[in-house]
Amino acid sequence: MKEYTNKGNKDTRSGFGAGLLEAGKMNPDVVALCADLTGSVKMDAFAAEFPDRFFQCGIAEADMVGAAAGLSLSGKIPYIGSFAGFVTGRVYDQVRQVVAYSGTNVKICASHAGITLGEDGATHQIMEDIGLMKMLPGMVVINPCDYNQTKAAAIAAAGHVGPVYLRFGRPSVPNFTDENARFEIGKAIMLNEGTDVTVIATGHLVWEAVQAVQSLEKEGISVELINIHTIKPLDSDAVISSARKTGAVVCAEEHLIAGGLGESVASLLARTNPVPMEFVAVDDKFGQSGTPAELMKAYGLDSEHIINAVKKAISRK
Repeated sequence: MKEYTNKGNKDTRSGFGAGLLEAGKMNPDVVALCADLTGSVKMDAFAAEFPDRFFQCGIAEADMVGAAAGLSLSGKIPYIGSFAGFVTGRVYDQVRQVVAYSGTNVKICASHAGITLGEDGATHQIMEDIGLMKMLPGMVVINPCDYNQTKAAAIAAAGHVGPVYLRFGRPSVPNFTDENARFEIGKAIMLNEGTDVTVIATGHLVWEAVQAVQSLEKEGISVELINIHTIKPLDSDAVISSARKTGAVVCAEEHLIAGGLGESVASLLARTNPVPMEFVAVDDKFGQSGTPAELMKAYGLDSEHIINAVKKAISRK
């Protein structure tokens, strides 16, 4: 397998903050709105650099979504920032009506997503947000894997005309992708070519998948590893081609099985090329308080569980 080196743990929310600032420097139409969480979602650098283009909306997420939609209709490119649980579930009606249905050019930027939020517990650990967002017609859904990729995704979002949901997290995680890599919305990244099984991973589970593949190859198992940073639109060609090549698929994500990446992949393959599939995701449970590492292990979202899923998928071929 190609060697992937951790360049140092960094939080993906800081990658978003760096990308937002860069997007603001590149395009004067970029504006930012926040719901009283400027430091937590790392919008503070943008606010300091462009105070006239930053709007603190307070704890009024629905109003923030509406204001962003209005700004987009005046030609601006609004990025709205809050916790994932607040900017999806709490304001789903507003997102559906004035962003998705209206097709406004709003970038919904969601920090503290998934179970790796950690100690804040189940009320804040939203693991159904990808499902909520991907079901909205016209909504692009992006879930990058590390600091570098999140920064690139935040910049790329400004160039996409239409609604975008960009998901990232709080914990420091391995930063291993190329900082100069081009980010193309809807284009999967092949991390390793193999013949026995395909592992399709997204977000924080990509690094866990890298570790799993390295271990599996020592056992003589050839694994094709794909990083799906864009869950919608899904890179159908990459998924179908790999499934036909290997004949078995494992999907790994920090999300509920229902509504996640795995569900999208399963639906696609059921219609085009059915193969044995296994899922590394949370099965119909809420989260709980704990450290990110403790919770990832407890909910089966680590390299060990990916290894087990790979072996099970191969046994079903």
